[in-house]
Amino acid sequence: MSPGTARWLFRGAAIYGLIVLLPLYLLEHQVAAPAAALAHPEYYYGFIGAAAAWQLVYWTIGGDPVRYRAFMPLGVIAKFGFWIPTFLLWLNGRTPTSTFAVTNVDLLLGIGFFVAWWGLKAPA
Repeated sequence: MSPGTARWLFRGAAIYGLIVLLPLYLLEHQVAAPAAALAHPEYYYGFIGAAAAWQLVYWTIGGDPVRYRAFMPLGVIAKFGFWIPTFLLWLNGRTPTSTFAVTNVDLLLGIGFFVAWWGLKAPA
């Protein structure tokens, strides 16, 4: 993968992630409350904040993919760290198909991040 393609991949992932995550700050009662009483809202808001911070890491990697190549495997772990549990929950009937379908974007991005890492040469 060329540095230019990796740049677009990581910057696109960052933009997509922020578009998906930031509205959740305003949707606690629609997203979290129907599932169960939200006894610890700090987990809900903490997840959004931590995930949004990762989008800024992806943006930074996209700014200079060769320089920040060492961080790419962490992005793979972050993407698979969300997709794998959601997949397992879906298999066990504990999350709806619609939620699982949306998380498949994370699977594709995780694979893309791995391909970018594998395909770029480490800086000299």
